[in-house]
Amino acid sequence: MLVGACTAAVFLYGTQRALQGGWQAFARPLLADYVDRLAAEVGSPPSEARAQALAERLPIRVRIEGPAVHFDTHPEEAERDRSGDEARQDGRRWRNGERTFDAEGWGLTRATADGHRVLFSLARPAESWRARGIGWITLGALLVLTLLAYAAVRKLLRPLEDITVAVERFGRGEFGQPIAVQRQDELGDLATRINHMASSLHGMLDAKRALLLAISHELRSPLTRARLNAELLGESPERQALLRDLGEMRELITGLLESERLGEGHAALQREPTDLAALARDLQATAFADLNLGLELDESLGTVDVDPMRVRLLLRNLVENARRHGGETSDAGGATLFLRREEGVTGPVWALGVRDRGPGVDEAHLGRLGEAFYRPDSARTRNAGGVGLGLHLCRLIALAHGGELRLRNARPGLEVAMVWVPSAAPG
Repeated sequence: MLVGACTAAVFLYGTQRALQGGWQAFARPLLADYVDRLAAEVGSPPSEARAQALAERLPIRVRIEGPAVHFDTHPEEAERDRSGDEARQDGRRWRNGERTFDAEGWGLTRATADGHRVLFSLARPAESWRARGIGWITLGALLVLTLLAYAAVRKLLRPLEDITVAVERFGRGEFGQPIAVQRQDELGDLATRINHMASSLHGMLDAKRALLLAISHELRSPLTRARLNAELLGESPERQALLRDLGEMRELITGLLESERLGEGHAALQREPTDLAALARDLQATAFADLNLGLELDESLGTVDVDPMRVRLLLRNLVENARRHGGETSDAGGATLFLRREEGVTGPVWALGVRDRGPGVDEAHLGRLGEAFYRPDSARTRNAGGVGLGLHLCRLIALAHGGELRLRNARPGLEVAMVWVPSAAPG
């Protein structure tokens, strides 16, 4: 629409300038000669009868002003001129581009020998409802054509919306639904090429995942044998260091296997009706019985449809993270496991997580804590333990449940939680 408006404006302006510079140079002398002939026909002194005959024969208006004769072939237009409904009387100026000209400048006024002035102008066409109707019909037709052109362009570019949605879906790792190719043109060819690209990427990712899983599985057996052999060694600092390194390797392999399984998103979950509050209390009483772990649980949620094994893994990782990096409360004595309702952007959400009372994390590193193997030097070093996969697994678990992993400084401490809209358990 904007291009069409600009094109029309440029065309009208160019045509106007061309007519003003060229056509007027030819029209002015022809018009002056014609007005001379009309003035001669009116006569000197001017004859009202001849002026009226001219006005009846031609679509012109003749006005005579002078000492003896005052006459207008269209007195109704003179009345409208005086009321201000139309342009001013003789001497009015018309604007054309950047020039103005009046009746005398165009040679539309003639003076007779006896002191009269004869003014010629085009007569106003008779008002007609039919003429007005044609104008409105023309305007309506232009609007309809504009809407049809808009609809045609929208239909032409409709595949771009499908391509955009599919590219976003592919970017999330969801390759199950290709782009529907409905056109055999350039956009259809583009959709086909993107489908081929997505299929190739999916294949490469599956091959990488299969290779990683195979390597991780193969490493488990020699790692288990190495740990058994280390257990048979005599008590010594070297034995403790070896067992610690073997434990870190086991944790790394377990984390890699779990992260690859969770790479399938919702398909990796084993959902079942779960009471999250009861799950949190059971975890506190068993896995973390030796820790002074606080609980803040909202019992109103009831039973929801989640993967309890993955939720346990998430909470264990979060509590271990609080234990390692909780500052002076390294035994998690200042940490709190919470389950609460919050107000989200689009409505109520639930938050399940852990808050410690440590020094927190610098804001520059906060956004990257969910990345695999990422540990800021100030808070997460190898001396503190861990392999940098705990929060990454928590993030994958939150995404698989349709939520997100939220990390924020609680001042004091760090708060990490899975924030999602839980689905009620069936039945």
